[in-house]
Amino acid sequence: MGYDIADYKQIDPRYGSLEDVDELIAELKKRDMKLMMDLVVNHTSNEHPWFLESRASLDSPKRDWYIWKKPKSVSPDGVPEPPNNWAQILGEANSAWTYDEKTGEYYLSLFTPEQPDLNWENPEVRAAVWDVMHFWMKRGASGFRMDVINLISKEPSYPDADIVLDPGHRYQPGGKYFVNGPRLHEFLREMYREVLSKYDTITVGEMPGVSDEQEILRSVGANSDELRMIFIFDLVDIDKPNVRMALKDWDVKEMKSIITKWQRVMIENDGWNSVFIENHDNPRSVSRYTNDSNEWRGKGAKLLALMQTTLGGTLFVYQGEEIGMRNAPTSWDISEFKDIETINYWKKCEKLYANDKEKLAYARKVIDMKARDHARTPMQWTAGENAGFCDPGTKPWMRVIDDYRTVNVEAQMKADDPSEYSVWQFWQRMLKQRKEHANVFVYGDFQELSPEHPEVFAYLRKSVKGETWLVILNFSGRELEWTLPQGLEVEPWVSGNYVKGIPDKPKQASVPLKPWEGILGKCK
Repeated sequence: MGYDIADYKQIDPRYGSLEDVDELIAELKKRDMKLMMDLVVNHTSNEHPWFLESRASLDSPKRDWYIWKKPKSVSPDGVPEPPNNWAQILGEANSAWTYDEKTGEYYLSLFTPEQPDLNWENPEVRAAVWDVMHFWMKRGASGFRMDVINLISKEPSYPDADIVLDPGHRYQPGGKYFVNGPRLHEFLREMYREVLSKYDTITVGEMPGVSDEQEILRSVGANSDELRMIFIFDLVDIDKPNVRMALKDWDVKEMKSIITKWQRVMIENDGWNSVFIENHDNPRSVSRYTNDSNEWRGKGAKLLALMQTTLGGTLFVYQGEEIGMRNAPTSWDISEFKDIETINYWKKCEKLYANDKEKLAYARKVIDMKARDHARTPMQWTAGENAGFCDPGTKPWMRVIDDYRTVNVEAQMKADDPSEYSVWQFWQRMLKQRKEHANVFVYGDFQELSPEHPEVFAYLRKSVKGETWLVILNFSGRELEWTLPQGLEVEPWVSGNYVKGIPDKPKQASVPLKPWEGILGKCK
């Protein structure tokens, strides 16, 4: 189930059946839509038959399907020590290795003990993965979102990680030795050769922890024979220092530079971008990049919609983003948070800082700003009980965010404000515009204007035939003016996040901007 898979070719009965998937694929095709499957093959569940056989004995035929190592040593009190000091990704207070009492060895479990890592060095494992992929492609899927696919190749010597966390941490982030490991591209090319090249596929690789341009282009360049695109994490990691559950200051100039960098890299090197600022592993974008107060939430959500729908590449919109869902309130008790990463982080902080109220308050601030739970609250469909997510009287797996009576799909689809679109309506309008002018917004050139401006993100999008559009985004909560470059004139302004009609703005020289305002115009 989810990222803890015990059977790659079945659907958990709680969610349906293979026949339901067949119906879904058939109905999608009728609507000119396609289904991407989530391929999770860095690890399996510890309940998967492969792992159960692997851990059965030291001489099991599938022993080498997972990564087993003897203890590094045994402590004076008889406790076996992990093979190295790598920290668990979803809880750096814990080892990335899990001890198996029966066989006396450790298995690698980078995320949790329930998710043992597959040994991709074993060709039998790779063949089994190819078989899974063929199964779904033949069933009618159109491609895959590949979960943490850049972690499948580990440094074979499994050395200790560098010490980067404070002295209170026994284990350290080991990404240096498993992020884009030594055989990653070999494995991806084999995947392409054995599976992907045989179908018309869409693929996107989740690749956290890599920002090197040439390394990324090796995967997504037009002639790479690996993947169509990847999720580049620079923007959603803008506030990440050494580990995810921590905070780092950032500003609008840094945000702009990240977006501009990857727009230009793909244009200049015949690569392809994914465009996203939300997913299930990150807080809500309106809370992170704008102001999610009742006064500004709608404007901020539409500002981000305008930005994303005018950037080049393939756009990914996360559930709830299209209505401007925000982070859980800071008033929630810590018990409302259910994600294992949040739970492990809070346990660690309570242990390390039991008598330090200031550090515990900081830890709670980290959770309020960064917890994955924020993106995993029930989808807000209606103003009814449980926000329409589940039947009345049923308790959802997690608390519904308190604003669901006003922030929900039904209300936003029916909104009839004569002067302003709801967030959902604005997304609909901007997606239509993106499709109508795909030659500009999806495939066109990108040129940033005023990169040194501390609050305004402005850029030109241009088609090969010279059709040019201007985007101006005020990423601040104050009114200001932005001056168009000399010789640049807009005719006409087309869209804005404040009004339904045409924004009433000067077409040259200085343009006044309201807080969190975004406008789009076609240039002469």
